[in-house]
Amino acid sequence: METANITKMAILGLGLMGGSLGMALTQRGFAKEVVGIDLSQETINQGIALQAITHGTTSLEEGVKNADLIVLCAPVKEIISIARQIRPWLKKGCVVTDVGSTKEEIVNSLEEIFHPQCFFIGGHPMAGSEESGITAADKYLLENAYYIVTPTADSNQAALKLVEKMIIAAGARPIMISPEEHDQLVAAISHLPHLVAVSLVNGVKNLTGVSHDPLALAAGGFRDSTRIAGSNPRLWLDICFSNKERILVALRDFKCALFRLEESLVKDNKSLFLECFHQAKEAREKIPAKQKGLLPGIHQLVVTVPDKPGMIGEMAQILGEHNINIMDIEILRVREGEGGTIKLGFISREIADQALETLINNRIIVKRI
Repeated sequence: METANITKMAILGLGLMGGSLGMALTQRGFAKEVVGIDLSQETINQGIALQAITHGTTSLEEGVKNADLIVLCAPVKEIISIARQIRPWLKKGCVVTDVGSTKEEIVNSLEEIFHPQCFFIGGHPMAGSEESGITAADKYLLENAYYIVTPTADSNQAALKLVEKMIIAAGARPIMISPEEHDQLVAAISHLPHLVAVSLVNGVKNLTGVSHDPLALAAGGFRDSTRIAGSNPRLWLDICFSNKERILVALRDFKCALFRLEESLVKDNKSLFLECFHQAKEAREKIPAKQKGLLPGIHQLVVTVPDKPGMIGEMAQILGEHNINIMDIEILRVREGEGGTIKLGFISREIADQALETLINNRIIVKRI
């Protein structure tokens, strides 16, 4: 790993992303000192215990003073106001970046706020989880993930290079995109899918004219395809309203795509119906299978368990002894006297591979899906 000569780095906001980034950088020796700044002393203590930071403070001034690099990991709606608060305490030449999910407004505002004393480079790691907070932090969260960097014509090249070094040190892959294009892309590939998932779940929940609970039957594929509807509602309120113009365009395009399918059914046009499916199938095959993206990924195994008391707990204990964290668990089928099948979800392909090998070594029947 190429060192960056950073004496003091500050991470402002020790949630999922701040904690995960801190764990990756602290444990790889990116900076001599990694200070965590958070309103909660308990969160700071957890960050130290997780080796996400070397020490922490609840004071903005104390945290950012003399820092060479600052990463703003606060909610989108708070980033601009925090930037104004910390500006008087920053040393000349300090580099500031962020992890906000929308970029144009943040980049335009923070470049103006910090100029000419400091340098701002916008960033957005394309990785995530439905879970939030420091307890959900994972040092491998950014491993092999794209990390969007949004430089402008006014960006300082040395500052840009430093942010790139930080991203690479965290195990991610930097990719340069303009702030405007970034917001257009995430509206389509991240923000819209969340809205669709929410609409699907609410639509099924409100289904009328049926005698059975639709949500009780909506397992398997429906549960997997709407998993992101379980994300933090308050967080997504702020994200979506900060990018609402581009999301509205994406929604209009999506409604047009739905209308094509509706039209094919109304007019009994099977060729149009098949064309829509074939186009989607061909396009989906181009999506990289091993690359992390904006939507939180999950890598799954199916385990066959015998009808034996405590078998599920025994399996979880085996994985726990190897420091393998189960992100999601779902019982698929259980029959008395025959056992059943359980679906396990893991945050990365590497962890799923480790779980697969561990379970096989313990003579447990398991396969990847």
